[in-house]
Amino acid sequence: MIDEPTIVQTQAQHAACIRVTCPREKIQEVMGPGYMELMEALKAQGVEPAGPWFTHHLKMDPKVFDFEICVPVSSPVKPAGRMQTREFPPRKVARTIYRGGYEGLPDAWGAFDEWIKKNGHKISDDLWEVYTTGPEFGSDSSKWQTELSRPLK
Repeated sequence: MIDEPTIVQTQAQHAACIRVTCPREKIQEVMGPGYMELMEALKAQGVEPAGPWFTHHLKMDPKVFDFEICVPVSSPVKPAGRMQTREFPPRKVARTIYRGGYEGLPDAWGAFDEWIKKNGHKISDDLWEVYTTGPEFGSDSSKWQTELSRPLK
């Protein structure tokens, strides 16, 4: 399900982001179009991603997702349409890798959060998922990998 979690210190990271708020059941309807919109805005500026795309969830509510669809970039981008520039500061996070289809992410987060609590860590309100290997690499979802990170207090 998930790899053994670790505690790591992140580096500061510039990102281009589009913020989205939607009912939980609409996530699959907004994620793809939001990602495509972000990639088109980057392309219009001649900016290449500096790594895999990710989502930054600002808070966890079981009914509403308030999150940003993000792409790391090497320097700030010019805001355009819904795309904004963002700099994520360095943070101490708990991190693991989930292997499998996106439908298994809720259970992966449950197992990860259980490990965090069991090991006495206090979490911040936000979290992020980095889609390191997904459908763009093939249809066998057992080979997909998502990096899960929970900032710690």
